[in-house]
Amino acid sequence: MIQGTFTKISMEKIIKNALLEDLGQNGDITSDSIIDSENRSNFSLVSRSDGILSGLPIASLTFETMDKNLEFSTDLTDGAELKKGTIIGKIKGNTRSILSGERTALNFLSHLSGIATATNQMVQLIKGTKVKIVSTRKTTPNLRVLEKNAVKNGGGVNHRFGLYDGILIKDNHIAISGSIKESVLRAKSNSGHMVKVEIEVDNLSQYKEAIETNADAILLDNFNLKDLKKAVSLNEKNITLEASGKINKNNISDIARTGIDLISSGWITHSSPALDIGLDYE
Repeated sequence: MIQGTFTKISMEKIIKNALLEDLGQNGDITSDSIIDSENRSNFSLVSRSDGILSGLPIASLTFETMDKNLEFSTDLTDGAELKKGTIIGKIKGNTRSILSGERTALNFLSHLSGIATATNQMVQLIKGTKVKIVSTRKTTPNLRVLEKNAVKNGGGVNHRFGLYDGILIKDNHIAISGSIKESVLRAKSNSGHMVKVEIEVDNLSQYKEAIETNADAILLDNFNLKDLKKAVSLNEKNITLEASGKINKNNISDIARTGIDLISSGWITHSSPALDIGLDYE
């Protein structure tokens, strides 16, 4: 089930650390003190609310890492639409092992499905426009690959993955280099032709300076609707325009209709609510 970005090797370290955090050196002293070591059971992962599934391969690998003899089965894949009561998967095997891995698996699954669900809600609100929802680097340390994949499961797309794969010039870079023009010039001169350069601006005055450069994209930070529309009207070079800052479900539709290309949201990865998912004994 682990494919592409989710290589088994890269995910096992994250999962092992998460399990160690929960089990410590003494293991699950509750289950060990109550349940016979040879007891076997069947359980179901069940969605207790509507949403979009993400993190299923990680949940499966968590149980496998906990006990290689556990059997995990499912008919779903990440990105599937969940309804309240949907059976996401089934686990059978040693009862102690299943209960000991339960919380870690659910933490991954609930958190990532919450991100996918929040992203999808935003995507649905701008349906019919050309705008795409993109994620940011505002992610949980060491979980970025999982959280950014959850955004994709929800219908969004990824911004740069890290500091190494795209240039985004921000206010401090501009202040130190001296100007927007100088920042873009240096970035273009010192990077390869395959590297995109985006610059963040805070107002129309900065924006007018930015569109005179050869930047590939401009991030319009905290622009109001009037200024977003003005920026679009001045964009004769068809530079990619991205809106960001204080974007929520109440204003995203209006922002999308201004004619911009991208809406970036840190909220979908750092503050989206977890989806309610449980493990039920059969």
